[in-house]
Amino acid sequence: MSGAVSTSTGRPYGVARVAREWGVARSTVYDRRRQVAVTSPPAKRGPKTAYSDGELTAHIRSVIKAAPFTGEGHRKVWARLRWERDVRAGRPRVLRLMREHALLAPQRAGTAHGPHTHDGTIVTEAPDRMWATDATATWTPGEGTVTVFALIDHYTLECLGLHAAKPATRFEALEPIRQGVRAVYGGFQRGIATGLALRHDHGSQYVSDDFQAEIAFLGLGSSPSFVRAPQGNGIAEWFMGPLKEQLLWIHDCHDLDELNAALRRWRERYNEQWIVERHGYRSPAQARRDWYEPLPAAA
Repeated sequence: MSGAVSTSTGRPYGVARVAREWGVARSTVYDRRRQVAVTSPPAKRGPKTAYSDGELTAHIRSVIKAAPFTGEGHRKVWARLRWERDVRAGRPRVLRLMREHALLAPQRAGTAHGPHTHDGTIVTEAPDRMWATDATATWTPGEGTVTVFALIDHYTLECLGLHAAKPATRFEALEPIRQGVRAVYGGFQRGIATGLALRHDHGSQYVSDDFQAEIAFLGLGSSPSFVRAPQGNGIAEWFMGPLKEQLLWIHDCHDLDELNAALRRWRERYNEQWIVERHGYRSPAQARRDWYEPLPAAA
């Protein structure tokens, strides 16, 4: 600044004199000059990325459009970019671009609920240690309100049984259990599922004598969640979200036959294509296959 010439007087003035007249420290003058000198935002540190923001955003849009499910978050979009298209980008960058271009699914603001009755984890360390069952309601033009029963594995998040019925009796609630036992154990006989626990809530179907007697016959141990503590049955409660958002709320089925056919198709698609972060972005079915795949023999 000492070399700058005033346009009004034609005379040079030093930094100390100008700072004194302005009533600021000289360091403030130098800092302000530095800020003005910056004509472009700072670039990303480290190695240059292979894709510009515009190119990466285009890839993100393409992945979202081609995804088999709607409303997937930035983690799954990042994983699909990496594993399905070999597009490498940092997860924070994917989040930033999705946020800037309004590509994130809308979220409802949560509220603090205080300490939970259930404190711990309900995720098992292996498949077929605990299954979870629950029910939700939907509507069809031909049948009116109907009930959909589901069965989920606590480790893989695999859907092992889906069944829609009207009315929602205890015998209909057993159908997903039967589907799961036949699919996993290959039969239906006394004690075939011994050692497996079944998590359920206190719905009238699940606490009925007939329901409890049949799961006991199969060898399943009854594991009811705490009263008024749905987080204890959180695996099945969570599964109802994707089921509603990806099928029940967006596809119309005229009657129970159409609905059960749609449930079978969606169950297969979910098990093979839904990706789970804690499984390394593998599908539930792939997580099961990898768990039970025999180890190679030692040389």
